[in-house]
Amino acid sequence: MAAGVAAGALIALVHGTLSHRARVNPFVVGLALNTLVLGLTSYLIASSDFASHQVTQVSVPVLRDLPVLGPPLAVERWPVYLLLGLVPLTWWLVSRSRWGLELRSVGENPEAADVTGIHVNRRRRQAMLWCGVMAGLGGAHLAVGEVGSFSQNMTAGRGYIVIAAVIFGAWRLGRTLLGCALFGLADALRLALPALGVTLNSQLLAAAPYLLALVAMLVFVASSRQPRALGQPFERGSS
Repeated sequence: MAAGVAAGALIALVHGTLSHRARVNPFVVGLALNTLVLGLTSYLIASSDFASHQVTQVSVPVLRDLPVLGPPLAVERWPVYLLLGLVPLTWWLVSRSRWGLELRSVGENPEAADVTGIHVNRRRRQAMLWCGVMAGLGGAHLAVGEVGSFSQNMTAGRGYIVIAAVIFGAWRLGRTLLGCALFGLADALRLALPALGVTLNSQLLAAAPYLLALVAMLVFVASSRQPRALGQPFERGSS
């Protein structure tokens, strides 16, 4: 888990350095890094031996005995319960702390934020670093919490679904969590429906979360207001 967090932070650090110090388009940097890391992990899998391992499962007394919802919510691998702290912490950092206020200002009006003495690109890099840590933690949980081993391209594009969830949520935490739950439900049906005896095309079930993500973006992208300076480079004195 620590290695996954460190790897995510390292990629975020590279992303921030290329985007802000070298002033390369951040979307291009993101796509390039995604391709690079996919190739790097494929090489490491082919050239190294990795032991399978799954972290400990935790069962919460009383809650696990609840009908229907008890087992899936109260009997999980321990990294799942980190969400109980990380989600409120992220909400507080972005919505209630001074750092979060400055972060939102550099996303909306970086020129005005710069005038007040805020280091715009530093705040942006710090946000990237936090996102990298969270992404690394999610990937590590997928490997050692959900699957128990590492395989090539095991995320299967889930990161792009997260982007769709953010658009669905209009850059608000509550709605974004709802979007994640909706897309997660679509993914879970891929396993649940065959187990319940419902026969559907397996390829269609596998594609369902991505189709839902496309539909959500088409429906909500026009009504959601993204930060005005999202993805726009900032250089002091350029305006």
